[in-house]
Amino acid sequence: MASISDIANEFIREEIEEFLEEPDEIALAIDTFAQATPAMQDIAAALIDGDHHTVDELTEAALEAGTEALEIMDDGLIAAMGIVGIKFRENFIFVPEVLACARAMKAGMAYIEPILSESGIEPIGTVIMGTVKGDLHDIGKNLCIMMLRGAGFVVHDLGVDTSEDEFIEAVEEHEAPILGMSALLTTTMPNMGKTIDAFIDEDLREEVKIMVGGAPVTQTFADDMGADGYGKDALACVALAKQFLEAPDEEW
Repeated sequence: MASISDIANEFIREEIEEFLEEPDEIALAIDTFAQATPAMQDIAAALIDGDHHTVDELTEAALEAGTEALEIMDDGLIAAMGIVGIKFRENFIFVPEVLACARAMKAGMAYIEPILSESGIEPIGTVIMGTVKGDLHDIGKNLCIMMLRGAGFVVHDLGVDTSEDEFIEAVEEHEAPILGMSALLTTTMPNMGKTIDAFIDEDLREEVKIMVGGAPVTQTFADDMGADGYGKDALACVALAKQFLEAPDEEW
């Protein structure tokens, strides 16, 4: 079992020790970064710090040195965004910091995405994502989208203030097996249930797995609304989407 001393980058060690509190998340972060090369840890540290210039430079240098694009994406960019997502969820950082980290992620992915596209790697699945009707918040949703795309999903982002009909039309148009809904306001959370009811009314409920998330959303609420799953953060969102594909008939 890896220990935090196995992580070469001091900044990442300090981030884990200071901001991660749940044992399973600490263990996952330590295992992830302990097996990453020092170069990947440096990319991750720069992203967590919101330094898009350094992420740009280090990503380009890593590719020129022969590092595989998938390694940079998984061990550098996505691993770092996992830490960012937890810090945002726990209110250690706020919207401006998250936007800086997202900009850094995009700086790295600007090199990675063309390489993956040229390699012909097939996407693992399609996901529709949107913030529910009446809600204009999208930072958490956008974090989930970045993580899902990094994990190999094709994601169609419907943006904010998304109606029941817009969710249904997107699922049908793209034949998506997974739908993700986000809400930040307690007043808009019931619209998740209304959207699920709309899928039932259209006889489409059995065709799509629906996951919900957002700061005020809980597992109990998700169960009450009839959702198939609940993700407390971007990491959980990706894990849940993968579970849906691997075992579509299971209840989560």
